[in-house]
Amino acid sequence: MFLFLILYICPKLINLLNLIIMDTNMEKPYVVGMDIGGTNTVFGIVDSRGNVLATDSIKTQSYATIEEYVDAVCSKLLPLIDSMGGVEKIKGMGVGAPNGNYYKGTIEFAPNLPWKGIIPLAALFSEKIGVPTALTNDANAAAIGEMTYGAARGMKDFIMITLGTGVGSGIVINGQLVYGHDGFAGELGHVIMRRENGRLCGCGRKGCLETYCSATGVARTAREFLVARSEPSLLRSIPAEEIVSKDVYDAAVKGDKLAQDIFEFTGRILGEALADFVAFSSPEAIVLFGGLAKSGDYIMKPIQNALDENVLPIFKGKTKLLLSELKDADAAVLGASALGWEAK
Repeated sequence: MFLFLILYICPKLINLLNLIIMDTNMEKPYVVGMDIGGTNTVFGIVDSRGNVLATDSIKTQSYATIEEYVDAVCSKLLPLIDSMGGVEKIKGMGVGAPNGNYYKGTIEFAPNLPWKGIIPLAALFSEKIGVPTALTNDANAAAIGEMTYGAARGMKDFIMITLGTGVGSGIVINGQLVYGHDGFAGELGHVIMRRENGRLCGCGRKGCLETYCSATGVARTAREFLVARSEPSLLRSIPAEEIVSKDVYDAAVKGDKLAQDIFEFTGRILGEALADFVAFSSPEAIVLFGGLAKSGDYIMKPIQNALDENVLPIFKGKTKLLLSELKDADAAVLGASALGWEAK
């Protein structure tokens, strides 16, 4: 009889405990994910299955102080939270930011943001919204998103390269993001590619990869090529200081030789850098993310050619060059949101 009671009661207790756990989890079924780019800040509400349920955005550069910026984000984010049942439904918030320090929850001396110094952003949002907030480098957040939902699913060794206003990177080795002892490991956008007459970077150094292979770097190359070369180009109809990378792409698609050469120049520099990155961690894949990566063969062919020409023989053919499988905002928003489940 005693054995019968144990066999009867134990499953009931287990079911009861499972219901309690489910109810506890359902009390806070959502997290907030936010990606801070040099141009735009995108944020969204994400459920436990990785569905981005609601999103909005603001212009990052429009706010002179960090307080104004936080207020602007919250003015659009709080209505999204209310539409999902209120702040009591939010488990936490994760933020991906340039020069984000995972250990401290701070943005520190980000060259492409308008606020300088050390910004305690996680604490500011936690206080303003009332939920635990964690923060990491924006490219690290994108890597988490790609590893969980995108082209790097199932991979334990890969490098994420984000090609936006700047060049970011997230390095995953043995399934773990590389943070280093201070939280800043993996700033591959600031390896020096051109020492002689290198371009001045926002970080204060010269010749950084970011100055050549970001969207702003492409625009800089366009202005230099237009001065140095005399052939006709569709880009000459645009005021030099107003040229953006999409203008270069649009001209390249129309057969503009100078625009196509700009992509060739950009791709070769990035491919050379990737060959060095392969030697560093021997990744299974390098995943490219961002608007510039969508330029098709105009940039992918020179990247692949330069990578193949410069990689060490022992690594030849071992590393795949992939495009992100996630929507522009989703990789970083989803990656950042993963931090929200663990925020304390």
